[in-house]
Amino acid sequence: MKLPNIIFILADDLGYGDVSCFNPRSRIATPNIDRIAAGGMRFTDAHAVSAICSPSRYGVLTGRYCWRTMQKGIVGVYGDTILPPSRMTIANLLKQKNYSTGCFGKWHLGMGWNKTAAGPGGLPEVDFTKPVTAGPTTNGFDVYFGVDVPNWPPYCFIDGTDTVGVPSGIAPFGLSNEEISVKGPYVQGWRLEDILPTITERACAFIEDRANDDDPFFLYFPLTSPHTPLAVNEPWRGKSGLNLYADFVMETDAMVGRVLETLDKMGIAQNTVVAFASDNGCAYGIGVPHLESKGHFPSYIYRGYKSDIWDGGHRIPFVIRWPDVIGPGSVFPHPASLADFFATAAQIAGCEIPDSAGEDSISFLPVLQGGADPIRDVIVSHSMYGKFTIRKGPWKLILCAGSGGFRIDCPNHPSDAEARDMGLPPYQLYNLDDDINEAYNRFGDKPEVVGELLGILRDYVSRGRSTPGTNQKNDIEIILDPEEDSAVLLDDL
Repeated sequence: MKLPNIIFILADDLGYGDVSCFNPRSRIATPNIDRIAAGGMRFTDAHAVSAICSPSRYGVLTGRYCWRTMQKGIVGVYGDTILPPSRMTIANLLKQKNYSTGCFGKWHLGMGWNKTAAGPGGLPEVDFTKPVTAGPTTNGFDVYFGVDVPNWPPYCFIDGTDTVGVPSGIAPFGLSNEEISVKGPYVQGWRLEDILPTITERACAFIEDRANDDDPFFLYFPLTSPHTPLAVNEPWRGKSGLNLYADFVMETDAMVGRVLETLDKMGIAQNTVVAFASDNGCAYGIGVPHLESKGHFPSYIYRGYKSDIWDGGHRIPFVIRWPDVIGPGSVFPHPASLADFFATAAQIAGCEIPDSAGEDSISFLPVLQGGADPIRDVIVSHSMYGKFTIRKGPWKLILCAGSGGFRIDCPNHPSDAEARDMGLPPYQLYNLDDDINEAYNRFGDKPEVVGELLGILRDYVSRGRSTPGTNQKNDIEIILDPEEDSAVLLDDL
């Protein structure tokens, strides 16, 4: 029998509470994501490996905690890659079983731009007539079409290793209905509203082209939405009745529906694994206060938002459908990490994982096959500033005093510096069984729990892995309690 096709759809900055099958009080309709959950499994305690963009994507593709190679921040404008060809990705792995591999959408792991000199505004000049050297096609993908970062230059599509057109000049603010974050080179006529429908069209074409092949395919579909700029197309503008972000969530859901429709049309839905997740929590700057005033809570009952070490920063909606295997309407209530998709895909396809790959990934295939037992005892995530959290059972230890993320004007959301000035304890410890909102710090009450969790984290750091196997080396020195660094305030909001 033909091995199953595998599709991983990754939304950008979609909150746990933005998906109606996770939030019964959601004011945003997400019928297509809900359809995946209804036909498959909903993970109610799933976490990104990071509360911020680049490291989260690294974890999905490699099955490895990104703090082993980049502990703070994200890949900057034209930044160097954090994913060298020597690091095995899911795409490389599945090639062991002759999978065709395609990536369509946002990369943000470093493209290997041909930088020539310092340019205006402190950004380097780039020779866009030369191919990139470190994008998806050098990391196991047969084909790629998308953008590096939608709100950063260059403002153009990238096809394989080449830009579509040669960006030049300086793009003005106002390329769409929402402003871009960084001025830079662009291709004349560029519209941010065109990105989402175009990458969706390419992803669906990839499915159609390979539906009847003898070999299976792997599609990695990292969406550019509902991340800002909120470049919402008709007919979704105003459809939510809330704000542009909510409209963009609805448009995002519609693109998921396009993928599902394509699978149905080609008659391959039954033997295709479809996973959908978000890379981190919702960004506060999209109008969270307004949404909450209207009764919609993007982080649901969880504290914090994108970039934060609290659960609102990294607990994400995660659903999987595989009609041949997963019972409809299944729910898995135990912790899972997006890093676990690496080992799961390997086990589905029967691939061998070398000791030097997937060091933090645990397969949840037994869960998809009907198992109810937890798959992991411990889960680790980190914040935008590289602050750690480690959780075992109900106990969650946070190695900082505050949010670990962006400074925002929000009640009950002190930054680390503000928390220290307030005289709060240096670390935080919560029992999530009793305190899902992370409101009551038990750090001073449970030294034995703090000691146990610190010991586990130190072991994970020293061994270069959190799973059984030969010890590996981290790529950088790991600092368990790093100081805040204003240099990493450059964010992708």
